Amino acid sequence: MSRTLTSPPPTPTGSPSPQHSPLSNGLKQRHLSMIALGGVIGAGLFVGSGAGIAAAGPSIVVAYAVSGLLVMFVMRMLGEMSAANPASGSFSVHADRAIGPWAGFTAGWMFWTLLVVGVGIEAIGAAHILQGWFPGTPSWMWVLILMALFCATNLGAVANFGEFEFWFAALKIGAIALFLILGGLAIFGMLPGTHAPGAAHLVHDGGFMPAGANGLLVGLLASLAAYGGLETVTIAAAESEDPVRGVAKAVRTTMWRIGIVYVGSMLVIVTLVPWNDKAVTESGPYAAVLDRLGVPAGGQVMNVVVLIALLSAMNANIYGSSRMAHSLVSRGQGPKILAKVSGQVPRRAVLASCAFGFFAVLLSYWWPTTVFAWLLNMVGGVVLIVWGFIAASHLLLRRRLERETPGQLVVRMWGFPYLTWLTLAGVVGALALMTVQADTRVQLYSTGGLALALAVTGRLRQRAAK
Repeated sequence: MSRTLTSPPPTPTGSPSPQHSPLSNGLKQRHLSMIALGGVIGAGLFVGSGAGIAAAGPSIVVAYAVSGLLVMFVMRMLGEMSAANPASGSFSVHADRAIGPWAGFTAGWMFWTLLVVGVGIEAIGAAHILQGWFPGTPSWMWVLILMALFCATNLGAVANFGEFEFWFAALKIGAIALFLILGGLAIFGMLPGTHAPGAAHLVHDGGFMPAGANGLLVGLLASLAAYGGLETVTIAAAESEDPVRGVAKAVRTTMWRIGIVYVGSMLVIVTLVPWNDKAVTESGPYAAVLDRLGVPAGGQVMNVVVLIALLSAMNANIYGSSRMAHSLVSRGQGPKILAKVSGQVPRRAVLASCAFGFFAVLLSYWWPTTVFAWLLNMVGGVVLIVWGFIAASHLLLRRRLERETPGQLVVRMWGFPYLTWLTLAGVVGALALMTVQADTRVQLYSTGGLALALAVTGRLRQRAAK
């Protein structure tokens, strides 16, 4: 396996070419396009947004727009680096090249930890929904079935993962599109049995910012958490037929995807339903809207959509974590036992990721308020740390990329270096905001402890390798 950390020389045409890899190129362009689209629509959007609305009120729209702008800049930078140097380690490889092996080690294993813990959380959430549909069945049975299903899926050819994500994404996109259409018709009073609400719910019930700036900041942190996972498309692109084109297309459509899916749906929700309606947090904001519109069994409809989102996230997280682990190990930054690739699939890395995810589920049963709670806090701010590494890597790599592929960068970050510095400042600002509330403060300290431990370990490994 290649351990080369630099980009390969440009092809005769001057366009970048991907690194040599023992992994396959089995993902088709349609797979990558749907992964990019579906990756925006996660369970955090359908469920977690309720807490943000309850905290910020109608100003949650502004919170999602501001955080969405930050994410758009991050993805633009990541897309620029990934299109120039496609690699399954994505931002870990870029941090390795730009800052040093310790940075790639830290960013990669932090993200791996986030994904495998996420697998456990998503399995628990999906099992809870299935248990509600089939009373009397044990939750552990559903967890076991789902873990076995997606572990087997990812042990096979990468095309299996691609097909699952293609259809999961299609269903999620269809659901959100239908929701936005129904919501838009209701806002203009064009839906039978509804009347146009105007701006009543936006300016009444305490005003647009009922909890003031503090509520807006809480909503901002909640919205940032919902965007985590978009980075997986750059990991998947390395195993696609045309990595450069796939990354470029995914990144260029980030703006309208964020605008329509996140900002658009938040605007529909707070326009149609009072922000302080208990149903927003109890049933979920999307279910509350469907019930308000008189959609039969709106709650159950949303349960189906949330289940699909959870299953999609499980599948994507197992894939992403296994590829990140493989990339780290191939660069000598992890246990060599995970290095073996068979059938162009890093099966040992897949098994290790699934095993840790299942272990996280067991922790939730054994020590739900102690060890599992600590594990959740530990990954609470990981995505912000990763975004910080992406911005820092971009600042250091941009000039080098221009020298390696003069005039041929397929994706370019706007306003370099000013917007890159602004993005880095935004990430630091978001981390500082985590000190405001007690729960996010604990997450910040726990995540900081994980980052420090990995950084020190990475430094020691780097010195030992010299």
